[in-house]
Amino acid sequence: MHFNPYGGLAAELAVRLVNADPDQDLAALLIDAGYKPVGVVDPRQAAELRRWTGRLTEVFRTPGVDLLNALLAETTSRPHISTHDGRAPHLHYAAVEAPIDERVKAYTAAGLAELFCTAPDRIGLCARPGCALVFVDTSRNGRRRFCSDRCANRVNVARHRARSTRPQMASPARA
Repeated sequence: MHFNPYGGLAAELAVRLVNADPDQDLAALLIDAGYKPVGVVDPRQAAELRRWTGRLTEVFRTPGVDLLNALLAETTSRPHISTHDGRAPHLHYAAVEAPIDERVKAYTAAGLAELFCTAPDRIGLCARPGCALVFVDTSRNGRRRFCSDRCANRVNVARHRARSTRPQMASPARA
């Protein structure tokens, strides 16, 4: 399924932030995600983005209007139309000169809000017990339950093994 840039790319950036290791270099994560312009992520901004990541995690656990509105209100969002880099007019939710943490917060909040408004059931938390990873379901049928094939396979193998080790009921003897 294809989403608009905010419902797709921004929501995917939220996924990357939530699933990131606590000691991951956030500037590298943003660059890897294609977020521009990155610049320097100073210690204060990194701390704020890590706090923000905790807030984003809540959306994947229990997405809802009130929570998303609270996230949007927490940002310094000022929507405006941009035409940078020869691209067609498109919306930005923070000024390019704003600090990186403010831009990322506005971008991810808007992305998750847009996704929630168009396809709320596409915001997911892995269904494998013990896995805390999140995802945006871009599958064709919208029935994704796991963060990865690996988690899906682990659940399916465990289910198969549980069935295989159950004692089989003997069929009644025929007279």
